[in-house]
Amino acid sequence: MGVKKYGDVKVVDLSEWGRPLGRAGARFLKEKPVSVLQVTHLHLVLALVSAVLIVREQTVLACFLLIVKGIIDAVDGELARLRERPSHVGRYWDTFADTIGLVAVMIAFSSILGWNALLTGGMVLATLIQYSLFNHYSVLLRMKGTGDFTSRIDEREQPVAYPWEKQSTVNAFHAIYVALFSWQDTLVTKCSGKGSSSLRFELTASSFLGFGMQSLIIFGLAVVGSIHYLPELVLGLNMGLMALVLLRSWF
Repeated sequence: MGVKKYGDVKVVDLSEWGRPLGRAGARFLKEKPVSVLQVTHLHLVLALVSAVLIVREQTVLACFLLIVKGIIDAVDGELARLRERPSHVGRYWDTFADTIGLVAVMIAFSSILGWNALLTGGMVLATLIQYSLFNHYSVLLRMKGTGDFTSRIDEREQPVAYPWEKQSTVNAFHAIYVALFSWQDTLVTKCSGKGSSSLRFELTASSFLGFGMQSLIIFGLAVVGSIHYLPELVLGLNMGLMALVLLRSWF
């Protein structure tokens, strides 16, 4: 039986609403000849398809596919835990795939909403930092429990490959990750305080910033014809919540 994400620590993770579907998908694929990386490829493809649909102004369908993408994104991690085969390559590629999809979707939104390059870049950077904040507390909670330890607070130290991975591949993916993403981890770590004793407030509040929850809100904006409020969500509400979490971590 696979390891639970947070082990024996009980916490409310708002971004986990699709996790039961992710577990069901993982159980279905457990004995199938489908690799975890192939599942990650699929959610990247869905993000790219969503970007194309946004450009074609099929926004509601595109945002619905982002929800499906989020569910499939939960499958790869659950499948790795169910098979008890964590992967450093899979962890890094999942981040790369999420970022490629994020950039594509934000550029697509910018094309139909008339954002300039500065706003588009700000949206991407703000979202990446928000994801990092959630990941920061998610990793800390896993360390408190008996969950998996593939993700780390500080990724600058090169990990040792698992027996089913090639060290050379892990080294290559790790180098790319450090070059492109370690600044996020460092920034969030420096801005975060010691945190509450259980870290439950920080995890629950920051989980609102996770892709799972955000995809539902963005879909809601699309359905009611208010997708133009996306910058207010990402740069306003989300950044305000992020500031609240960081303040709570210091006091």
